[in-house]
Amino acid sequence: MTLDRRTMLKTLAAGASAVLASPSAAGASSDPVEAPEDAVGLLFDPTLCIGCQACVHACREVNGVPYDEDDELHYNNTDLSANCRNIIKLYRDDSGEESEVRETYMKMQCMHCIDPACASACMLGSFQKRIGGAITWDPSKCVGCRYCQIACPFGVPQFDWDSPTPNLVKCELCAHRLEDGLEPGCTDVCPREAVIFGRRDDLLAEAHRRIEAEPEKYQNHVYGEFEAGGTQCLYLAPHDITFQDMGLPNLEDRGVPRLPETLQHTIYKGFAAPTLLYAVLGVTIWKNRKENEKADASRDGESGTTSYAERNDGGAS
Repeated sequence: MTLDRRTMLKTLAAGASAVLASPSAAGASSDPVEAPEDAVGLLFDPTLCIGCQACVHACREVNGVPYDEDDELHYNNTDLSANCRNIIKLYRDDSGEESEVRETYMKMQCMHCIDPACASACMLGSFQKRIGGAITWDPSKCVGCRYCQIACPFGVPQFDWDSPTPNLVKCELCAHRLEDGLEPGCTDVCPREAVIFGRRDDLLAEAHRRIEAEPEKYQNHVYGEFEAGGTQCLYLAPHDITFQDMGLPNLEDRGVPRLPETLQHTIYKGFAAPTLLYAVLGVTIWKNRKENEKADASRDGESGTTSYAERNDGGAS
């Protein structure tokens, strides 16, 4: 009987299941990634932000991003761009009574994930965690595939398509300033300290201290403590506005790369899946050839013809 497509797929599925179920196939990639010991980051408190956008201007200056007159700074910005590594957005809900208007400012930049999806998706390792766990980009290793854009759950990486050789643009936590013992440009100029810089552990402690001190003022949660496996940029939210209202996605606690990496590393451990595939294809070709030979012999018998081998045997005798 010919090995048809359904049979082959069943065989592949059974083989893949065996590989996945194998205790030896379980990789370390399923384990959660811990923050670096020297992990630093940002804490943004929207209840203190006045929307002055001093952080946006400072970011441009310290990173040498030229000001584009066509790229006006306003609160309707909804996305990061090649000309803006950090933006201030305004969330406003005036659908209710005038006295019930809800609004807040939101600062958005790279979240500097502890387990970054961009680094996992990059084929050539152009994303690296450097000083303080800041995620930086190496243009010499980038091929412009844009997998990082697809992988990032926060939509952070942007490409400068105005250039014939487009560069990727994202917040790098001012890594060049960190190396000189300075803090990021955005936190250095904030007049209200709505965004502050420090060690991640200290920022987490400060965030929880604020929530405990004024529980009626904040949501009882620190965004980034667990989301996506944890981020080094942390957020508080006003008591009447959710993190999703502010534009932050609702993510699981597990790092974004954990599931795909676990599957990939398990399936390809020891080249198991390709080996299995080639074996099944080999068996398929062999069985189909045998079936074809039987069919040819049957047709020859019915037509009264003899095979080449039979004719040669007859001639020898």
